[in-house]
Amino acid sequence: MASGFPFPRLGAGLGQRSFSMIEIEKKYRLSKPQREAVLRRLPEIGARPRGEEFEENTLYDGESLDPARAVLRLRRAGKTATLTYKERFPTSSSIKHQREDETRVADPEAMEAILDALGFTPTLVYEKRRQTWRLGKTEIVVDELPFGLFMEIEGSEVDIAAVELKLAIKGLRAERETYPHLARKHGKRYGNIIEARFDE
Repeated sequence: MASGFPFPRLGAGLGQRSFSMIEIEKKYRLSKPQREAVLRRLPEIGARPRGEEFEENTLYDGESLDPARAVLRLRRAGKTATLTYKERFPTSSSIKHQREDETRVADPEAMEAILDALGFTPTLVYEKRRQTWRLGKTEIVVDELPFGLFMEIEGSEVDIAAVELKLAIKGLRAERETYPHLARKHGKRYGNIIEARFDE
């Protein structure tokens, strides 16, 4: 997700300072009744819907990437595409903090060719259906993937806890694994690529 908190980093040109975003979020695994309860409760607590979309996420590997903590992803959603780099910070908390840099991509096929020329190869593809909601300074997404139902709340740690309390969903369980890890675990291998797709 694109929201977060900026932190300065040294830019690539002439020592200029640019900014990355620190994404703070918590993921939850939902049962079907919990998902229904979340979607019922969100408008009741004042959350506003921001739309639904279907995503195809392609993750790349390369010598400069550590797959244990970093992700390079090309996401297609409708007529838009986004290239994202994420780097997760070590933590024992169920709330994850990670650097996130992303940019809109006008021509995803051209970007694929550029990544290939730079030595990055696609290794994982997973699909996702996402509903996005906004409540105050937090963003709540309700996701359906081929391997389960999930919710993510992004914001400050205080705001995440407040939304969780307002939702008041019984038995809500944090999911510590990332979507890429789960997709690798539950997807099917086709040559050098693992795919987690919905049944047609």
